[in-house]
Amino acid sequence: MGLKSIAVKLAAAYTVPGIYREHKHAVQLQRETLHNLLQSAQNTAFGKEHHFSSRIAYNDFVRAVPVRDYEGIKSYIERIADGEKDVLWKDAPLYFCKSSGTTSGTKYIPLTKESINEQIRAARNALFCYVYETGKANFFDKKMIFLQGSPELDMHGKIPSGRLSGIVYHHVPQWLNKNRMPTYQTNCIEDWETKVSAIAKETYQEKMSLISGIPPWVIMYFETLQKLSGKQFVKDIFPDFEIFAYGGVNYEPYRSRIETLLGKKIPTVETYPASEGFIAYQDSQQHEGLLLNVDAGIFYEFIKAQDYGKPNMPRVMLQDVELGVNYALILSTNAGLWAYDLGDTVKFVSLNPYRIVVTGRIKHFTSAFGEHVIAEEVEHALSEALTKRGGVVTEFTVAPMVNPEGELSYHEWFVEFEKMPDSLQNFAQAADECLQQTNVYYADLRQGNMLQQLKITALKSGAFNEYMKSIGKLGGQNKVPRLSNDRKIAEKLAVLTL
Repeated sequence: MGLKSIAVKLAAAYTVPGIYREHKHAVQLQRETLHNLLQSAQNTAFGKEHHFSSRIAYNDFVRAVPVRDYEGIKSYIERIADGEKDVLWKDAPLYFCKSSGTTSGTKYIPLTKESINEQIRAARNALFCYVYETGKANFFDKKMIFLQGSPELDMHGKIPSGRLSGIVYHHVPQWLNKNRMPTYQTNCIEDWETKVSAIAKETYQEKMSLISGIPPWVIMYFETLQKLSGKQFVKDIFPDFEIFAYGGVNYEPYRSRIETLLGKKIPTVETYPASEGFIAYQDSQQHEGLLLNVDAGIFYEFIKAQDYGKPNMPRVMLQDVELGVNYALILSTNAGLWAYDLGDTVKFVSLNPYRIVVTGRIKHFTSAFGEHVIAEEVEHALSEALTKRGGVVTEFTVAPMVNPEGELSYHEWFVEFEKMPDSLQNFAQAADECLQQTNVYYADLRQGNMLQQLKITALKSGAFNEYMKSIGKLGGQNKVPRLSNDRKIAEKLAVLTL
């Protein structure tokens, strides 16, 4: 065991018990977080407009600050970009984090000194929790690769801007820098296919112990490694590979393909970082869900998904959440976001401590017929179909087919298989049966002959990469939407069938 891994084990032994002590007082910490946020921002333009004070009660805050999405704060963002200070948060942000918006084009989310520090601390704590629980820390002595966006920054007005992972690159602790790959120059390559090829060439002879990235892009990296090395399994290229860290998407649809490429199973650590804040991270290999980051300058509110969009939709604090309920996630943060609609939905799987699973996007669902099928449900149905009927999936998405000529409407699943199941018809039947079990509205429509059984459209190898490249979103933090309520994506994928 090297000096670095010994130091990490000691740090984890000190840090992790403190995290769990905090969680015993999570509700009180959240009250204090709101108090501190309001006090810090009371002299900002936004704070003065909304009568901020450390003495504001929660109900007064709800009345004063309505839920907003990015469109609701865009005018404040442009004032900051023009050089105005003390707008949403004291002084000016260090960066704008560029994020893709569905209605607003590129979003520019402020990152402050306080919020970027919490991003780094949460990522560290996720790994510390793994070390504390398993006793394994040797991977800190070897090489680590982070598949991420370019660290090169540009300017939005007078504020430096870039992708979250690219900004974080500049704040990785110095003690970790010697282990980190790829090089700065390679990370700056913009074209994703060229970048992955360069990363593979730079890393395939290294003693890699940790790999971090979004699963579909890690798959692309693994496939490139195979071609470059001539070896069948990644475990033979990286015999020291011990842990896979990921975030951004559900791992389960990709697990089989990644383990096939690896030639073995591997422990994983899931994280939930967003441009708006580091929400949660996996703290245990034994328990379901991600530990909510309750003491990180983020005040959480929750809106039941069934109430979302209603006039005066009820917002609840942490102490009032319930197990198993789908909530839209609302944030107020030390980057100057106030009752900000993140767009994600989560569900609590534990209240002691508070652990969540990400269930999808509040506006990403399939409900052309009133069924409101969400990502969690289709991902579960896919996993069940793979278990029962075999096959390995690379990527997939779902869209409705409304009133096709001469037949009932249905859900169309566009699936890129690495390995085909025994029968697409049997696979579709297994997925459909599972979806009926998890979504009563879908079951009613099926049993009432309003919908026919879902259909699987198998796509050619590389179809999703080709689609993402065609819209300029190949690689980085970009992800294929799991669900659509229209046929825009479906129409582009329909020409890429087997």
